[in-house]
Amino acid sequence: MTDVLVSEFLKLRTVRSTTYLLLSLVLTLAAGALVSYLMTADYDVQPPDVQVRFGAADPGMVVLPFGQFVLGVLGALAVTSEYGSGMIRTALVSVPRRKSFLLAKTAVVGGVSAVVGAAITLLAYAAGELITGDRPKPISAYDSFAEAAPTLLANTASLTLLGLFGLGLGFLLRSTAGVLVTLCGLLFVIPGISLLLPSPWDDRVYSVMLPVLAPQLAGELADPPLSPAAAALVMVAYLVSVLGGGMVALLRRDA
Repeated sequence: MTDVLVSEFLKLRTVRSTTYLLLSLVLTLAAGALVSYLMTADYDVQPPDVQVRFGAADPGMVVLPFGQFVLGVLGALAVTSEYGSGMIRTALVSVPRRKSFLLAKTAVVGGVSAVVGAAITLLAYAAGELITGDRPKPISAYDSFAEAAPTLLANTASLTLLGLFGLGLGFLLRSTAGVLVTLCGLLFVIPGISLLLPSPWDDRVYSVMLPVLAPQLAGELADPPLSPAAAALVMVAYLVSVLGGGMVALLRRDA
């Protein structure tokens, strides 16, 4: 099993798409820091009655949505690139036990997503603190690291979830284009459409969408539809359903 894990990590590390995706996360972090800087500069020249209406200058607001998409794509490419090139046949000949093959990919993608998610989340937090300095709320998102910790952990969990979610979709769809369209729909289109539903179904459906699980998990919303425990259960349900479906597809379909 160790050899399979090393092989999967080597494949993920050496493909060019991984480098490009990680570079896009760095550029997104830079864009988030720029937005935070511009908001802070605008805050400084406004009168007090306008300052109280500002939002937090947190780069994470830019990084998290795009980071979810990028790590979903990263997870998907870990398998769809092999299906697209035909190398999946060679991989399954080398690792005939398909459950071990799926487990190794899940461990590698999950581990990489967790490390990258934690790093990008902490860097966004550090950038926000550096830019806002000792300015008070609302422009400063947090008073201390202890206050920020639940949000940082929830964002990391969300980013890890999307990496594994993309992997499961890759096994299910076997198509990079199909996964891209599905991720765009689940992250950017369907959540907006759900808000058009009649009350109270708009809030109920929106609360279980992938983009809004992290703030509910962190407990940072004033009156969230889901408790942190319920949000965690929904995240687990997403993970189990897509990876379970991916396992069924891998075991029952021909390569």
